Amino acid sequence: GVFSILGGAVAVRKTDRQGHAVLVRMRYEGETMGYRDLFSGERFTTSAEALEPTRVCFIEKGSVRALLDRNPALGLSFLKRLAGDLQIAEDQMLMSAVFTTRTRMAHLLLALKERYAAAQDDGSLTLRLPLSRQDIADMLGSRPETIARIIQAFERDGVARFSGRNVVIPDLDLLLDEIE
Repeated sequence: GVFSILGGAVAVRKTDRQGHAVLVRMRYEGETMGYRDLFSGERFTTSAEALEPTRVCFIEKGSVRALLDRNPALGLSFLKRLAGDLQIAEDQMLMSAVFTTRTRMAHLLLALKERYAAAQDDGSLTLRLPLSRQDIADMLGSRPETIARIIQAFERDGVARFSGRNVVIPDLDLLLDEIE
């Protein structure tokens, strides 16, 4: 079947044959999961973990097939979603090949800013990271040690201050400069 996220955020992890799980994407309210495995006829190859209070609806395979039989436009919606997922994967491959890990970290902070940041009176932003440093390393195709060095460099350069999962971005323009 497929899972529809009614509220919250979910980390999707893929596990290799040795049992190492890696965060490969995040899903949010209004998004679905499991459709690739449903259409390919494979067993689920990923697991999901709620990152915050989350509501999820499971729609069994038979119900999905019945809906698709009655509504071909739904099948086209799934095809568009698969094409979009492929585009995102290709963009991530390009970013990994072209951008430094520091630039990819800046991109990730900017993406998370939309959902997890709050503006402060002094113009700074406070961002509550939903991810561990290991998860960030996984998403950026890096090692936690490299992420630790980038965090130190961001702090040294005044781009961001990190305290656990809290990040203060004193000047958004400095973070934006990282991706130019």
